[in-house]
Amino acid sequence: MSEKIVQTAGRDQLGEFAPMFAHLNDDVLFGEVWNEEAIDVKTKCIVTVVSLMASGITDSSLAYHLQNAKAHGVTREEIAAIITHATMYVGWPKGWAVFRLAKEVWKEDGTGENG
Repeated sequence: MSEKIVQTAGRDQLGEFAPMFAHLNDDVLFGEVWNEEAIDVKTKCIVTVVSLMASGITDSSLAYHLQNAKAHGVTREEIAAIITHATMYVGWPKGWAVFRLAKEVWKEDGTGENG
């Protein structure tokens, strides 16, 4: 198994206000589901991006998961193909919205729009 995924955003942002939600986010979702070994982390990143895209979630959580996908080996060419493929099933406006975020994420290292 690769490096264990640890998340503290739930406790950091909602720990006092919603401790059960923080526990489920940090310990169950990230602590157990993301660390389960049946599929690799790169695949989980792709599934997560497509799931958020299908739901119309194009806020900072999608930006985080696009960055996470890049960090786990999803290339610019792969993300472009993934978004294009998913667009055919989830809708054209969602594809455009996700491409705007993806271009920014892959631009950071010179592999964005022109690279």
